[in-house]
Amino acid sequence: MRKVKYYYDTETLSYRKIERKKGKVFGLTLLFILGTLVASILLLIVYLNIPGIETPKEKAYKRELDQMTFQYEMMNREMEEITSVVKELEERDNKIYRVYFEADPISEEQRKSGFGGVNRYKDLEGYNNSEIIIKTKKRLDQLKKRIVVQSKSLDEIVEYALNKEELLASIPAIQPVQNDDLKRTASGYGMRMHPIYKIRKMHTGMDFSAPEGTPIFATGNARVKKVKKSRRGYGYHVVLDHGFNYETLYAHMSKISVFRGQKVKRGEIIGYVGDTGSSTAPHLHYEVIKNGRHVNPVYFYYNDLSAEDYEAMINNSALENQSLD
Repeated sequence: MRKVKYYYDTETLSYRKIERKKGKVFGLTLLFILGTLVASILLLIVYLNIPGIETPKEKAYKRELDQMTFQYEMMNREMEEITSVVKELEERDNKIYRVYFEADPISEEQRKSGFGGVNRYKDLEGYNNSEIIIKTKKRLDQLKKRIVVQSKSLDEIVEYALNKEELLASIPAIQPVQNDDLKRTASGYGMRMHPIYKIRKMHTGMDFSAPEGTPIFATGNARVKKVKKSRRGYGYHVVLDHGFNYETLYAHMSKISVFRGQKVKRGEIIGYVGDTGSSTAPHLHYEVIKNGRHVNPVYFYYNDLSAEDYEAMINNSALENQSLD
């Protein structure tokens, strides 16, 4: 209960009760509230501007941010370990699996391709932690790409393994003309003097000098891709598709014994040595094409030559003599 206060009235010589005016009471109350509000705002400003002092909410956000940064660092370490394992698998793939099945190795550029040009990570820029986020995303994308390429390579190797017997039967592996019928290996693969133009020119195959009418054999199981009879260039010639990215060409024939689309076996007669087209003497011009590129045929006679014969053929084919076509 509020105390009642009195004052002495000298005019009436008596005590009177002190009564507060309502307007004055309201004004004092309003002044007190405003004072308290101003003081609170000032204290808050001072509190927020003092270095080292964080609000509970800020502390919680900082803890979450530190935890996120830690997790990103851990993810990058794990990706380093996975990348190391993938790299080892890639090396095995190139140096063992693909070599064994005679498949071309996959280059590092192919395994990492597809990340140039447009900035793929523009949406992740502009944040306090953009650097670590972009770094992690890049490594993840590269890792995914390498795994996809490696997965496709292993699928290819599995297919080669399943078709190993067919592969071995299809790869060109014998001479197209028997040794008994050969006069000589006239010219090998490489830069040679052209017999007609008298200039050094790339000779993309090997010339086997033999009497006209000497049988020519398919060097591996194949399908006849092309049969052409011309008075120029390769003259009467045949192209065989062996599958597995291998093709062989037999040129300057006197007679062709196969037709387009026919399947032939290794050792089967496909025609006879001749002197047709741009030729200067009876011979067979023989080419091996792998993945659309000419390769030296001398490396594909391992099925029917002794070590001595093979060495002699390599030495003869390396001589820079004049070709016959």
